[in-house]
Amino acid sequence: MALPHASSGQVVRISREAGESLSQFSSIALAKTEQLELIRMTVPAGRALPEHAVRGQITLQCLEGEVSFDAHGRTTILRAGELLFLEGGAPHSLQANADSLLLLTILLPD
Repeated sequence: MALPHASSGQVVRISREAGESLSQFSSIALAKTEQLELIRMTVPAGRALPEHAVRGQITLQCLEGEVSFDAHGRTTILRAGELLFLEGGAPHSLQANADSLLLLTILLPD
């Protein structure tokens, strides 16, 4: 069963709840409109997301942990408090170096 997306003006918690573990992969769509999608992801250490591409531009914000992000022929380390922008259609992959909490924003093209 899909969780309901946030409605306009609704507060959504993205930080970790007390006692919440980051050792299991999860991906939760927080909000989705015709132009925007927000996804909260937990990625356990050692877990990799294989190379793929998204049509829209994205930002990936690391809230906790550390991930290696591969795009444009190079690897970038993304740590807590850092954000990365990627143009639409660019192939990319990531691997969690530590249990990580991420916020993914996708700008969906028309």
